[in-house]
Amino acid sequence: MEQEAQVWLNGRFVRSADAKVSILTHSLQYGSGIFEGIRAYRTQKGPAVFRLPEHARRLVNTARIVGMPLQQTQKEIEAAVIATVKKNKLEECYIRPFAFYDDSRIGLDPTGKKVSLAIMAVAFGSYFQKKDVGIKCVVSSWCRMNSQILPPQAKYSGNYANSILASVEAKGRGADEAILLSTSGHVAEGPGENIFLVDDGKLVTPSKDSDILIGITRDSIIKVAESTGLEVEERRVHREELYTADELFFTGTAAELTPITAVDSRKIGSGRIGPITKMLSEKFSKIVQGGNDEYLQWLTMVNV
Repeated sequence: MEQEAQVWLNGRFVRSADAKVSILTHSLQYGSGIFEGIRAYRTQKGPAVFRLPEHARRLVNTARIVGMPLQQTQKEIEAAVIATVKKNKLEECYIRPFAFYDDSRIGLDPTGKKVSLAIMAVAFGSYFQKKDVGIKCVVSSWCRMNSQILPPQAKYSGNYANSILASVEAKGRGADEAILLSTSGHVAEGPGENIFLVDDGKLVTPSKDSDILIGITRDSIIKVAESTGLEVEERRVHREELYTADELFFTGTAAELTPITAVDSRKIGSGRIGPITKMLSEKFSKIVQGGNDEYLQWLTMVNV
């Protein structure tokens, strides 16, 4: 019999069926929750969580940005994540810490409302079914919001309405995913992914001033690329550069490293997964599975 998922909720484990909130909960009604997306991978020494301290730190920083009085410290969040993976006996999984205003009183102002933290761990494979052959994207008519509208550096639930609109539009246009531009017209990111271009052997990715979320997988790929001798340039990227790139790919916790082979019906490069994308993807896979001693510090072992 399959074990029912256990959710860490405010310091104790409850069955997923018992992790209930009111339909009027503030963060459900108004999108005022904050969250993280984290992966644990199977290694020879058991499951390992990828870059756990960085993810926990970003959750704490998101709480600061949006003014949410999170009750747990970074170290307490890290310990709870490990406990959740262990409790659910998962070798590989996607982990979702979610902090929310656990209060059903009507009204926009969350001041004084109870803040709860839930952590879930679920079995999770590839986010994109076509990851092995590359996906097709379209540039969305929706722009990526900027810091004058909502904080791009926060993983704030309300931000993702922007992403959902873009993703739904892309699917309606026959694509696998969207690419959003900033309000200045420069390339920003996907709905839940950062984007990289390969241009004449150089790796290019939109910079922080392009209204992107500074992804942890993005940072990992930059470090790995530089270690191989690749030049990496972070700057503003024009839309037309997508069409003339030799290679394109997304990065993200869910997406990992996903090749893009077409944008707006234009074939990217050869229309197949390029050599630099393939090389970085293979290196990343080896790292997260504990097969590269140089990056073992990025893994937090669960069964230690």
